[in-house]
Amino acid sequence: MSHHEGSCQCGAVRYEVDVELENTITCNCSRCQRMGFVLAFAPAEKFQLKSGDESLCEYRFASKTIQHLFCRTCGVESFARGTMPDGAAVVAINVNCLSGIDPRALKSQHVDGRSA
Repeated sequence: MSHHEGSCQCGAVRYEVDVELENTITCNCSRCQRMGFVLAFAPAEKFQLKSGDESLCEYRFASKTIQHLFCRTCGVESFARGTMPDGAAVVAINVNCLSGIDPRALKSQHVDGRSA
């Protein structure tokens, strides 16, 4: 795992995370495709929100199990919270929001979320 800093576009929401970037995914579900996400997943204990909790708004759709959090100022969803099938808390990191990372240079696996 490597250590990264991330934020929304305006900088109101900032975080640090230890996450692997070797297994990023893209998804074609109704949300991910429209948002253009490149995602990496970190155990919740490896994620620390540094600022902006008061700036976060929540959106849930479909099964309503994923807490999509976005900045109320700039609208960027830089991370989401959820659980793995085994019940472990996880944070989905929008790799587009990590400082110094070019997500298009990563080899991402495509997930067919539209058919799920």
